[in-house]
Amino acid sequence: MSFLDCSCISHAQVQPMDIEERYEDTSHQFLSCDGSEYTLQGPAGGDDITGLSAEPAHYQLLSELGRGFNNLSQVSMARHIPTGQLVAVKQTNLDECTEEELLQLMNEVLLSRLFRHPNLLTSRLVFSSCCQLWVLTPLMAYGSADTLLRTYFPDGMSESLIAYLLYGVLKALEYLHRMGYVHRGVKASHILLSGEGRVYLSGLHSVYSMMREGKRMRAVFDMPHHSPALLPWLSPELLRQDLHGYGVKSDIYSLGIVACELVSGRVPFQDMPPTQMLLQKLRGSHCCLLDVAPFPLGELGGLKVSRSGVDSGIGESVATGSLTHSATAPPTDRPQSPGPKNHSATLHNLVQLCLQQQPERRPSASALLTHAFFKQVKRHTRDSFLSLMYPAVPLTSPEDPPVSCPPGPSCHAPTSPSADTPEAVWDFS
Repeated sequence: MSFLDCSCISHAQVQPMDIEERYEDTSHQFLSCDGSEYTLQGPAGGDDITGLSAEPAHYQLLSELGRGFNNLSQVSMARHIPTGQLVAVKQTNLDECTEEELLQLMNEVLLSRLFRHPNLLTSRLVFSSCCQLWVLTPLMAYGSADTLLRTYFPDGMSESLIAYLLYGVLKALEYLHRMGYVHRGVKASHILLSGEGRVYLSGLHSVYSMMREGKRMRAVFDMPHHSPALLPWLSPELLRQDLHGYGVKSDIYSLGIVACELVSGRVPFQDMPPTQMLLQKLRGSHCCLLDVAPFPLGELGGLKVSRSGVDSGIGESVATGSLTHSATAPPTDRPQSPGPKNHSATLHNLVQLCLQQQPERRPSASALLTHAFFKQVKRHTRDSFLSLMYPAVPLTSPEDPPVSCPPGPSCHAPTSPSADTPEAVWDFS
């Protein structure tokens, strides 16, 4: 049953989503020929939901994680009762969606069926219950990189963690670009971390195909939805909206903005009015990483600034010296990396390459995967991953009563969040 045909007539009917296989699935080649040392490959533990049932009564909603899709969708942490596995459930009331919004939902579901990559957050478990569309994804226990910055790393992350995150994003972008798609929504809030340590790129609603009549176009001209919120991350050629259009290198520019975001904890251009931001980007102004000693030189003694191409470790040393602090302590008591910091020459070079004004001068995602900055990405065990994440802690099943019981045959929209609902764990827009 197509969710576009869903009505409230048959309240008790629940059918798995039957979506026409209109695309040829060539994604298996990307899963079989990946010879890198980047670990935690393949669904592990709670990241695999393929064996779960498509029955709403089998899920217990525990707590709300956030809202999205023009506030039409509610995302909750849920427990699959037969197995006890925690998942994320996005419920969307289809009766309140416009025709354009229904088409966007259809496109996102189709893309989830098309794409198959260990660093892309897709869902192969989609079903309708009455007038609600249920989309299940693995639970991202560490939330988004944006939430990690705001909660645990307000002055930016260590270079080791940045390399770990960006490497996973580049693997996803390499796959998307080879499949003929441009993401157009690469930002920290769309970079998610599972409890097993896998990096996921989300935001498939902004993905756009570069294929026309079986041929790959060199440039496209479509402006993404919700573009005002994406302005700081969008490339100059996309914002220019001229006859030259834009291509997959637009995502590389966005990756450079994300790198600056992860380094400093702040989004470049975000404090500018939209018109000024647009002019700055079109004139070729771009952000750069500022190297300033984190302490007065007199206090550093004879220490020299490291330019070895690896993380200076300043952020980690501060965190290590504060191991007695609680991860749930107030922000002023949490271990914070000192800002400003020194950054390696390889990180400077990576940002400079990504933020080239001319898109043809930016390297491809495949080329960036071999950049010297990512030599520090080693085969991580769970323990070494947790050491990178300190002091962040993953989501766990709440002890409080669930926000709802297993749903009955009702077509009402999910209840609105209460005033004391916690801030969204990741971006669902």
